[in-house]
Amino acid sequence: MTDAPGLLRSAAALGLVAIIGTSLLAGVHHLTRDRIAAQERRVILEQLQEIIPAGEYDNALQDDRFVFSDETYFPGGQQVIAYRARSAGDPVAVILRFSAINGYSGEIKLLAGILDDGRLAGVRVAAHRETPGLGDAIEREKSDWILGFTGKSLGNPEPDGWAVERDGGEFDQFTGATITPRAVVEAVQAALEYYERNAGLLFEAPAETADAQRIPDS
Repeated sequence: MTDAPGLLRSAAALGLVAIIGTSLLAGVHHLTRDRIAAQERRVILEQLQEIIPAGEYDNALQDDRFVFSDETYFPGGQQVIAYRARSAGDPVAVILRFSAINGYSGEIKLLAGILDDGRLAGVRVAAHRETPGLGDAIEREKSDWILGFTGKSLGNPEPDGWAVERDGGEFDQFTGATITPRAVVEAVQAALEYYERNAGLLFEAPAETADAQRIPDS
């Protein structure tokens, strides 16, 4: 015969284990949530300060931000994050986090710092899935290629120069991997064009009031 009391005891024990496990998970999440958020903020700030050093602004750079979309300049339905750097309230630079959507292996997430006068303070790759040994030369740790954007603007080079050498432009390409640098060059040029037409909006739009500054999914 079925031992009904035994089954009830087993079910009760399993239920108790489930309750304890759920409570422990909730407790761990609560204890680590603030730590994870702080770590994410630190990573974001380190990425931004590679482009705009801390001594060049006096506001909370990672908090003075807003999110927008513009399919003309940033296609693929992406949300662009704009971080604003200011000194004594005056604009210094904006750092845009966006994606080049036509990389060889998918999106290439970029940070482009644009100074108040429209020159690039610098460009960095935040995340990518390009082929190791070929497309990954866009990483600062792998080569100096990405540093070639520093100081450039829409007028330097001229519009025709905003392309890789294979397409008649002034930017180096990688042996066996033209698609990757082409995607980055085109995306950065589009970001500069957006800035030229929307600098006022970029600096004047109200900052977000989100509780946590989370890094977009890579």
